[in-house]
Amino acid sequence: MPAGDVTVLILHPEPGPAAGPLVLAVAAARAALAERHVAGFRAAGATDVRVVAGPPDDTPFGARLRGLVRQLTPDGLVVLGSGAVPLTTAADRLEFVRAAAQSPPGALVNNRYSADIVAISRATEVLAELPDLPTDNALPRWLAEAAGITVDDLRGRWRLALDIDGPLELVLLGGRWAAVLDAPDRKVVVDAVTAVRAVAADPRAELLVAGRTSVASLAWLERGVAARTRALVEERGLRTSVAGQRPPAAVLGLLLDRDGPASLGRHLVRLADAAVIDTRVLLAHRLGPDERAWPSAEDRFASDLLLPGQIPDPWLRELTAAALDAPIPALLGGHTLVGPGLRLALGSRT
Repeated sequence: MPAGDVTVLILHPEPGPAAGPLVLAVAAARAALAERHVAGFRAAGATDVRVVAGPPDDTPFGARLRGLVRQLTPDGLVVLGSGAVPLTTAADRLEFVRAAAQSPPGALVNNRYSADIVAISRATEVLAELPDLPTDNALPRWLAEAAGITVDDLRGRWRLALDIDGPLELVLLGGRWAAVLDAPDRKVVVDAVTAVRAVAADPRAELLVAGRTSVASLAWLERGVAARTRALVEERGLRTSVAGQRPPAAVLGLLLDRDGPASLGRHLVRLADAAVIDTRVLLAHRLGPDERAWPSAEDRFASDLLLPGQIPDPWLRELTAAALDAPIPALLGGHTLVGPGLRLALGSRT
């Protein structure tokens, strides 16, 4: 068991008063996962495990974490979101707790470039001058470059990269996770997943993956999928960009600028026999990296489920309808879909 005191903070954003049914369903699934994490981290030897819940606001991640650290003065700290690492194991949790309990300052993250769970030893000391980082993704870089501590990561464990960001992840996880969604809301995208899997299993076919996919995901596709892979890898640093960098841009976004969102299917069929598309890159291309300028979370979630009739935003509704009506099967989603969720989308858990 770990030798030092370790506090685990599970940050859970509660849905706002105007939240739609898909946002509410995802929030309920994340809350259930948070309670599983509470039990799991207690079993791993953490001294204090708590869910920090609250309505959405504009407080930066860094400011929120700094305030919690000053309030609780933890020795070791593990911080994660309520939707993080749904496939984590007891051994994984124990490793994070042990890392947080170490005497020298240090950190362990699931992925230093896309952090969903971070363990920090001597956390009160290390985080004393934490700035107002916009998201948790920026924390490992700050720890390494500004705080000057060693940051180790576990990016080789793909299961630790999975995060419940929306309803599509619930569909891909299946079982009790998918059951929180109404069956009619799941059916269309489940059919699309089945069709994409059939293409991926065909050595004569070609699969397009577009967006923030990784070298590790592409390597897995080469090993585990019979179809050939065409990849458009773009905007992998979208969540960690800083002021002064060029605005987001995407090749597929340029085509949609020219021909309109209804042209999506026409472009996809020229490139592949099935497609998996990170639409957040397309939204960032069109509207900038700040999600507050994008269509609502409810709209994005409906798009991920291929339900254009539930999307008020005209551009996203037209894009989603084009994907649904495309001559080839297509899946729309976020970073998880083209990253660790690719394995689940294509029927693998290895």
